Amino acid sequence: MRPTEIRHSDMPGPKVYNLWWGDKGVQKQKGIVTYTLSPFRQRAAHNLIRSYIFHGYRRLSSQAIYWVIPFAIGYGTYSWAKRYDAWQNSKAAHIAGHGAH
Repeated sequence: MRPTEIRHSDMPGPKVYNLWWGDKGVQKQKGIVTYTLSPFRQRAAHNLIRSYIFHGYRRLSSQAIYWVIPFAIGYGTYSWAKRYDAWQNSKAAHIAGHGAH
């Protein structure tokens, strides 16, 4: 198996000392080691969905107490405030004496 070749362009990179425009006779840098990975060995999304189904639920359920309780408190406060505001702006609240014209 042949190692993967590095693709080179005319843009500046780690292999040249000076800028890329107009100067083709540049001195190569020494002591720079570049490692690459073959595209046949790159499997970034291998078993992505399968591992989420099995492990994602476990991870989410272990963290649920940290986001479900604050969300429930916040939503309860929001719904109470909306009901209370609607009642304060209603005719019944004005008759009860909580609002003056």
